[in-house]
Amino acid sequence: MKRLMYLLVTILLVGVGAIVVDGVRDDVQPSDVGVVLGSKVMPNGTPSDRLRARLDKAADLYRQGMFKRIIVSGGTGGEGYSEGLVMAAYLRDKQAIPGVAILADEHGNTTEATARNSAAIMAAHGFRSAVVVTQFFHVTRSRYALQRAGVGTVYGAHASYSEARDLYSLARELVALPAYWLSAR
Repeated sequence: MKRLMYLLVTILLVGVGAIVVDGVRDDVQPSDVGVVLGSKVMPNGTPSDRLRARLDKAADLYRQGMFKRIIVSGGTGGEGYSEGLVMAAYLRDKQAIPGVAILADEHGNTTEATARNSAAIMAAHGFRSAVVVTQFFHVTRSRYALQRAGVGTVYGAHASYSEARDLYSLARELVALPAYWLSAR
């Protein structure tokens, strides 16, 4: 029984370590688009700190010439605001990203939906490569979801924002990532 516990703890630690290392090691190459995954919108209709950090990272990469278009993806949360539209407005109004460079997906309610919708948007525009922008713990699964949706080349970049909730999110990814692998279409 003790060996089994050590084995389980070791597997968990290796899993967490792999997700963290993959997520914080930005792998950014020039691509057709940046794909920013949604997160909480505040009750007043502004991006949460976590979402703002993702958008700021995407804006920085855009200015560095890493991509010429940005897909922002998120559904409508309990606050009643479309994450996709809030994200687009923030990039336009606060980061001075030209509106023509922003493509909004208002139906990215899950990572899988964002991947599927982004892949469709990319195909419609002839785009083949992307940099996914999200929190460090979410990069691995997001990149995999985009690849599974048909995006051939996917790089990753993490937002420079962390909070205590990230521990819960890491635990969630330990379950969600294998579930994605096992549910391959």
